[in-house]
Amino acid sequence: LTQISIPSSVTSIGDFAFSECSSLTQITIPSSVTSIGNSAFSSCKKLTQITIPSSVTEIGSYAFSGCKLLTQITIPSSITSIESYTFRGCSSLAQILIPSSVTSIGDFAFSECSSFTHFSIPSSVTSIGNDAFSGCLSLTQILIPSSVTSIGNNAFNGIISLKIIGDIQMILNSMFCKCSSLTEISIPSSVTSIG
Repeated sequence: LTQISIPSSVTSIGDFAFSECSSLTQITIPSSVTSIGNSAFSSCKKLTQITIPSSVTEIGSYAFSGCKLLTQITIPSSITSIESYTFRGCSSLAQILIPSSVTSIGDFAFSECSSFTHFSIPSSVTSIGNDAFSGCLSLTQILIPSSVTSIGNNAFNGIISLKIIGDIQMILNSMFCKCSSLTEISIPSSVTSIG
């Protein structure tokens, strides 16, 4: 199974629906689909790109986890949260645009996305989960807006050098906990409180 075209009669893609379809390279999701279940495409190791239609309002945990060759994905503005582990281990994903509809980024959501060099968080986001960007070894710059009031433990675990831009006002507790390889960090002048 290398490619799938889902018919327009389908309204939801269930949990583990295509998980571990290791030869799948391409999939077309019709605008009739409103939800993508937990681990729906997890470990589809040859999947390179996917477009999620604006009809989708929910993407489950682990939905694309372990899609190691995924280089491009479009998240529609109908999505309000990036769930836990959604893109964990998508090591070829170099950039992703988070729409301004998203208010939270879950635990381990982008962990081990080792091709990220920079990342922009929209001002709609208020919380970033535990280990959200842990293991993003190439990440050197991240924009964190002042709207973010909660950042989980070990959010940037494993990062070596990081420049924070934006108007964040607080470096929160445990934000850089366990960053044993961190050699350099640049904190913006908007910060008035650390931990």
